[in-house]
Amino acid sequence: MLPLLQNHDFPSIQRSKISTLQLNLGYLCNLSCSHCHVNASPKRTELMSKAIMDLVLEFALQENISCLDLTGGAPEMNPEFRYLVTQATANGIKVIDRCNLVILVTAGYTDLTDFLASNKVEIIASLPCYLADNVDKQRGNGTFAQSIQALQKLNSVGYAQDDSKLTLNLVFNPQGTNLAPPQAPLELAYKQHLHQNFGIIFNKLLAMNNVPIQRFGSQLVSKNEFQTYMQLLQANYQAKNLDNLMCKSTLSIDWQGYVYDCDFNQMLALPLGNSDKKIHLRDLKSNLKSQPINTLAHCYACTAGQGSSCGGALQT
Repeated sequence: MLPLLQNHDFPSIQRSKISTLQLNLGYLCNLSCSHCHVNASPKRTELMSKAIMDLVLEFALQENISCLDLTGGAPEMNPEFRYLVTQATANGIKVIDRCNLVILVTAGYTDLTDFLASNKVEIIASLPCYLADNVDKQRGNGTFAQSIQALQKLNSVGYAQDDSKLTLNLVFNPQGTNLAPPQAPLELAYKQHLHQNFGIIFNKLLAMNNVPIQRFGSQLVSKNEFQTYMQLLQANYQAKNLDNLMCKSTLSIDWQGYVYDCDFNQMLALPLGNSDKKIHLRDLKSNLKSQPINTLAHCYACTAGQGSSCGGALQT
């Protein structure tokens, strides 16, 4: 995959101040979604240790980090997930859980909803469509019904309610080689359909472009669609999206404690900035502000059209 991304003319970009640490707690997941850029599955064994979590917490307090953004795999399947959440919130650090929803109704994890609510964890939940057939095609048979059940559970404990500070955002991903449609009208369609049919409410919809790496990238190559998709991304590049890229203020940390410019670079094993080798968090000494960000052609996915980041569209 990496050789296909090497030749590019993506502009040079630099870091601003780091405010968020995005932690990949491991590749273990209860699902194997077709669009997953991590290749997560129930068979993966990589998991962040408690020792690495403590190192992250120490760094976060030292650097006055305001947010831990937890991802995976299914981050909740890490045995130390609850330890990390409670330690972070006890120290005034906001926690985001990037949740696949199905985990909340899976045996052994059904009490997670109350735990997340009690710790005021913000939920960013993947629901790639509001129609059952599309979701089941992308994530597996029965996952839409389980996701609806999980959303209803989250609403029942206060998420997205008017009198609550518990935030529930949903994530949309295209089915294939299309850019994400405009976020605002799609959010309205999601809200209308989910409320009318299931009584579900949520705060915001985050529309993200698919990034041509790992599982999705391999599918594009096997279907001889990789270059066509890359041409689509480059043709829709918008320079105005550069200022709001998530990588400027976020540091990505893998399950072993190595640091990267973003989660996608982590999956490609691209070293931080202009380094020629991987850097561990314990060895990160320099102030990263104004340091270069390592870019390849996959970065066009974040700057195409309305833009795309882990926080949704960059232009609305």
